[in-house]
Amino acid sequence: MEYSKGIKAWRTIRSARCSPESLHEFCGVFGIFGDQRAAEKAYLGLYALQHRGQESAGIAASDGEKISIHKGMGLVWSVFAHPDVMPSLAGASAIAHNRYSTTGVSDLVNAQPLVVTIDGQSVAVAHNGNLVNSLSLRTMLEKAGSIFQTTTDSEIVLHLIARSQKASIEERIIEALSFIEGAYCFLFLTTSAIIAARDPYGFRPLCLGRLGSATTVASESCAFDIIGGDYIRTIDPGEIITIDTSGVSSRHLPAEERKALCIFEYIYFSRPDSLIFGEKVDKVRRRLGKRLALEAPADADIVIAVPDSANTAALGYAQASGLRFEIGLIRNHYVGRTFIAPHQRERDRDVRVKFNPVSGVLQNKRVVVVDDSIVRATTLRQLIRLIRSAGAAQIHVRVGSPPVRCPCFYGIDISTHGELIASSHSIEEIRRYLEADSLAYLSVEGMLDVTPHGDSHCTACFTGCYPTDIAENVSGGHCSMVHMSA
Repeated sequence: MEYSKGIKAWRTIRSARCSPESLHEFCGVFGIFGDQRAAEKAYLGLYALQHRGQESAGIAASDGEKISIHKGMGLVWSVFAHPDVMPSLAGASAIAHNRYSTTGVSDLVNAQPLVVTIDGQSVAVAHNGNLVNSLSLRTMLEKAGSIFQTTTDSEIVLHLIARSQKASIEERIIEALSFIEGAYCFLFLTTSAIIAARDPYGFRPLCLGRLGSATTVASESCAFDIIGGDYIRTIDPGEIITIDTSGVSSRHLPAEERKALCIFEYIYFSRPDSLIFGEKVDKVRRRLGKRLALEAPADADIVIAVPDSANTAALGYAQASGLRFEIGLIRNHYVGRTFIAPHQRERDRDVRVKFNPVSGVLQNKRVVVVDDSIVRATTLRQLIRLIRSAGAAQIHVRVGSPPVRCPCFYGIDISTHGELIASSHSIEEIRRYLEADSLAYLSVEGMLDVTPHGDSHCTACFTGCYPTDIAENVSGGHCSMVHMSA
């Protein structure tokens, strides 16, 4: 099976990805094998991973003979609220999925897990990531007679598995994975096993855990905490784990020249109480904040965070600067995360109801506002106006990551230059847009210096240096897409 890697093909892929008909996903996955209440544990795991996707949720469970599935649109609690749902998901193994699509139409047909029958055997799949060669593979498969039921790139791997002539489902999966490129963490469920796979670059986190005699897999370790389980280790880039009644076995895909762990997982996406890529998120964020204070001090009275993802970085900034940390913004936790609201109109609405300033803290104070990142800047601009209206004398914005200048093609909601204010504006222009008294970002060097395995991270959204072979310049001219070697 061959596919084009040329510039023309990539332009087509980008065009399709940015169109209403295509999908670009950031999600959370959870799996458990060997627990008679597997679906209930999977539900709790999804609840802990709700921050990774708010559009749809689903669970597929196996009782050893058949796979049952339930999925729906909305938050985890609402999808599984009916009392008849859990009894219908009987079995000792299950995989689960939270989905967030960043482009395209939200539709139940695209909710996961997906379940198909391959040579008389049921197979379910849950996927976190984004395949950069999805269009060429889909075109090839359609020409060969495959009929797609969804618009997700996750379905592609199922068609590749179905076309494989290998003897076992595990061998079929390994062969299918050899054709795909990009970011992926897959969980496959059969009637007798769970197979977990992480791409050789290691873009997205995936970890292995234990609950009594059961084995668990999840995007983040916080999903183990909620069920009383234990974290064992991170699943290696390129590793394929098979979990069945014989235990846990491991194989590896051919290694890439370098690793490309998504740095944004530490900066924003993962929960601070999670352990990903072998390191606690809160420790990394605190170090980012401390380094930011050294690089960009401010003559101010207090430090506040844009809650909740910037809380730890703000604590680090306050500790390193000697300024007092205060709670200056109260977040309404019944409103979803603005960065991953599917449509801009919803983002704008959410900001107005999501935060409230604490005027007693802010009145007549010179305030350092620490945010984890600035992507579109619309949220932060409104927050600065709120803080100003509460009586702040000065507002100094400090950002715990570098300017986000370039699109991400590996599963984060920043797919075009038009969405990125730093792609077309200088730091001074952004400061004026935000209406802040000063603005400073953490440097790329500073970020990597305080991050574990710094050279093994993907920083493409900051630098334009992409780990995979993308040979053209993104429209706008700011990001030169090149292959990064070790």
